[in-house]
Amino acid sequence: MEWVKVAKSLLSAADVQAISVKGKRLVLVKQAGEFHAFTSKCPHAGADLATAWCEKGYLVCPIHRHAYNLKNGRGAIGQGDYLTKYLVKNQEDHLLIGLPKPWFKFW
Repeated sequence: MEWVKVAKSLLSAADVQAISVKGKRLVLVKQAGEFHAFTSKCPHAGADLATAWCEKGYLVCPIHRHAYNLKNGRGAIGQGDYLTKYLVKNQEDHLLIGLPKPWFKFW
Protein backbone atom coordinates (compact mmCIF):
# COMPACT_ATOMS: atom_id res chain seq x y z
CA MET A 1 0.00 0.00 0.00
CA GLU A 2 1.14 3.52 -0.77
CA TRP A 3 0.21 6.30 1.66
CA VAL A 4 -0.47 9.65 -0.02
CA LYS A 5 -0.51 12.91 1.94
CA VAL A 6 -3.42 15.33 1.49
CA ALA A 7 -3.08 18.70 3.23
CA LYS A 8 -6.12 19.61 5.31
CA SER A 9 -5.69 23.22 4.18
CA LEU A 10 -6.70 22.09 0.67
CA LEU A 11 -10.00 20.61 1.89
CA SER A 12 -13.26 22.50 1.89
CA ALA A 13 -15.64 22.72 4.83
CA ALA A 14 -18.14 20.45 3.03
CA ASP A 15 -18.98 17.06 4.50
CA VAL A 16 -18.67 15.41 1.05
CA GLN A 17 -16.18 16.54 -1.58
CA ALA A 18 -14.28 15.25 -4.59
CA ILE A 19 -10.51 15.07 -4.31
CA SER A 20 -7.77 13.90 -6.66
CA VAL A 21 -5.10 11.60 -5.26
CA LYS A 22 -2.30 10.51 -7.63
CA GLY A 23 -4.60 10.95 -10.62
CA LYS A 24 -7.42 8.97 -9.01
CA ARG A 25 -10.70 10.80 -8.33
CA LEU A 26 -12.08 9.98 -4.88
CA VAL A 27 -14.85 11.22 -2.64
CA LEU A 28 -13.80 12.32 0.83
CA VAL A 29 -16.48 12.24 3.51
CA LYS A 30 -16.16 13.99 6.86
CA GLN A 31 -18.72 12.73 9.37
CA ALA A 32 -18.71 12.90 13.19
CA GLY A 33 -15.03 13.91 13.22
CA GLU A 34 -13.95 10.94 11.07
CA PHE A 35 -12.78 10.94 7.47
CA HIS A 36 -13.71 8.26 4.91
CA ALA A 37 -12.54 7.94 1.30
CA PHE A 38 -14.39 6.11 -1.48
CA THR A 39 -14.43 5.76 -5.25
CA SER A 40 -16.17 8.78 -6.77
CA LYS A 41 -18.75 6.97 -8.90
CA CYS A 42 -21.81 5.15 -7.69
CA PRO A 43 -21.59 1.47 -8.73
CA HIS A 44 -25.32 1.38 -9.44
CA ALA A 45 -25.54 3.94 -12.26
CA GLY A 46 -22.22 5.80 -12.31
CA ALA A 47 -23.45 9.01 -10.63
CA ASP A 48 -20.89 11.46 -9.30
CA LEU A 49 -20.86 11.01 -5.52
CA ALA A 50 -19.33 14.45 -4.93
CA THR A 51 -22.93 15.70 -4.69
CA ALA A 52 -24.01 12.89 -2.35
CA TRP A 53 -24.95 13.47 1.30
CA CYS A 54 -24.71 11.58 4.58
CA GLU A 55 -27.70 10.16 6.38
CA LYS A 56 -27.69 7.86 9.43
CA GLY A 57 -24.16 6.56 8.80
CA TYR A 58 -24.63 6.13 5.05
CA LEU A 59 -23.44 8.02 1.98
CA VAL A 60 -26.52 8.55 -0.21
CA CYS A 61 -26.25 8.74 -4.00
CA PRO A 62 -27.94 11.85 -5.46
CA ILE A 63 -29.49 10.03 -8.45
CA HIS A 64 -31.29 6.87 -7.29
CA ARG A 65 -30.76 7.25 -3.52
CA HIS A 66 -28.65 4.12 -3.14
CA ALA A 67 -26.97 4.23 0.27
CA TYR A 68 -23.49 3.00 1.25
CA ASN A 69 -22.22 2.34 4.77
CA LEU A 70 -19.51 4.81 5.77
CA LYS A 71 -17.62 2.19 7.81
CA ASN A 72 -17.24 -0.47 5.09
CA GLY A 73 -18.72 0.81 1.80
CA ARG A 74 -21.39 -1.91 1.62
CA GLY A 75 -24.69 -1.03 0.03
CA ALA A 76 -27.85 -0.97 2.13
CA ILE A 77 -29.78 -4.23 2.52
CA GLY A 78 -31.09 -5.46 -0.82
CA GLN A 79 -28.76 -3.41 -3.01
CA GLY A 80 -26.09 -6.06 -3.55
CA ASP A 81 -23.34 -3.56 -4.37
CA TYR A 82 -20.56 -1.66 -2.61
CA LEU A 83 -18.16 1.25 -2.88
CA THR A 84 -14.43 0.68 -2.80
CA LYS A 85 -13.22 2.20 0.46
CA TYR A 86 -9.70 3.54 0.97
CA LEU A 87 -7.95 3.69 4.33
CA VAL A 88 -7.59 7.15 5.85
CA LYS A 89 -5.27 8.19 8.68
CA ASN A 90 -6.10 11.53 10.27
CA GLN A 91 -2.91 13.42 11.20
CA GLU A 92 -2.63 16.86 12.77
CA ASP A 93 -2.34 18.95 9.60
CA HIS A 94 -2.93 16.38 6.86
CA LEU A 95 -4.62 13.12 5.95
CA LEU A 96 -2.90 10.00 4.71
CA ILE A 97 -4.91 8.03 2.15
CA GLY A 98 -3.89 4.45 1.43
CA LEU A 99 -3.87 3.49 -2.24
CA PRO A 100 -3.20 -0.10 -3.26
CA LYS A 101 -0.03 -0.62 -5.26
CA PRO A 102 -0.58 -2.11 -8.71
CA TRP A 103 0.58 -5.68 -9.07
CA PHE A 104 2.13 -4.97 -12.49
CA LYS A 105 4.23 -2.23 -14.05
CA PHE A 106 4.17 -0.78 -17.54
CA TRP A 107 7.48 -0.48 -19.35
